[in-house]
Amino acid sequence: MRSPIIFVWILAFVSLSSTAAQEAPVVIKAGSAFDGKGKVLRNVSIVIQGSKILRIDSKGIPGAVTYDLSGLTVMPGWVDTHVHLTWHFDKNGRLAQPDRDTPQQDILYALGNAYADLLAGFTTVQSLGSPMDRDLRDWINQGSDPGPRILTSLGAIDEATGGPDQIRAFVRKVSAEGADVIKMFATKSIRDGGAQSLSDEQIQAACAEAKAHGKRIVVHAHASAGARASILAGATSIEHGVFLDDGVLRLMAQRGVYFDPNFLVLHNYLDNKPKFLGIGNYTEEGFAYMQKGLPLVAKVLRKATAEKVKIVFGTDAVAGVHGRNYEEFIYRVRDGGQKPMDAMISATSRAAESLNLGDQIGSLAPGMQADLVATEGNPLEDITAVRRVVFVMKAGKIYKNTVPSRKAR
Repeated sequence: MRSPIIFVWILAFVSLSSTAAQEAPVVIKAGSAFDGKGKVLRNVSIVIQGSKILRIDSKGIPGAVTYDLSGLTVMPGWVDTHVHLTWHFDKNGRLAQPDRDTPQQDILYALGNAYADLLAGFTTVQSLGSPMDRDLRDWINQGSDPGPRILTSLGAIDEATGGPDQIRAFVRKVSAEGADVIKMFATKSIRDGGAQSLSDEQIQAACAEAKAHGKRIVVHAHASAGARASILAGATSIEHGVFLDDGVLRLMAQRGVYFDPNFLVLHNYLDNKPKFLGIGNYTEEGFAYMQKGLPLVAKVLRKATAEKVKIVFGTDAVAGVHGRNYEEFIYRVRDGGQKPMDAMISATSRAAESLNLGDQIGSLAPGMQADLVATEGNPLEDITAVRRVVFVMKAGKIYKNTVPSRKAR
């Protein structure tokens, strides 16, 4: 009879051997890399062990599995701070409506959107947000399906939520259910003119309760009144901001509030007009407002840059955007005058900082999560290179690789 002690020892040895094999270092060779904070690295080896970056140097590790990306541009995985993972077009090519699809269909569409975002280079997204996001987040986190790291609000505060007491109760509820962030609509949609839609008292209640539960609060605000009230109440980030004036932008800069202007969502609506028109406030008048909004987004981005507001990268990814979120980079540089490096920083270290994850993601440095994206071409020289993502790694695991890999010698 085999000794139980020997049997346990064998099991332990096998377990340790398996762990050691899983933890074997991997090396990424990069001829050109951005560190996510404004520095360009040349001819470096990024050594990865498990899910994290072990070190960055010119040596690598002889004999380790090496991916030669020296002909590409390597950078931290991108972060989209504003997506809607459950939004999709139905089988008839129209914007899917609540309760029209089954829950099973909804989650399949959401999984597809998440995977498309990951393959596009976005290793972290903030979904603002559906209750379904929680199960999607947890499902991906446990490794059941591929997708980006997800943070979610599990819903949003708006005019229908109720008065200050009901708003505080909503914040308590979603916090208890696992929300990572609180989302609030302080103004109407741009399609309805963007005027303030919650009272100052409602806004103050939301921000105070979010703070009491240790939650960030991001605010949909097109016009200055709603944005100003939210900033003064302690909002973390202002989304959209098409009609913001100079005074509000200065206040944002003074208080360190993040700003997320969005070009792509407006372009997407206009490009896919037949798929939205006639549903809710997607009217001819609403589309006219969005068309007029495009030059205003460009203008407010330029003003925010001049005021040194902390600008983050978000797309407001609705149906039609997922998997091409990177187009936002191009609009910001081409139409908004943002410098390519600033656009890259907005989607890496600054976006990570805005999510309170700056010590984990968004930059290339020892101890950071091994989230990497590589493009054919250099976005600093040609911003359209962001369309050519050929390598994606999240937490040390490769999800996309269309370039040859080889063993180091």
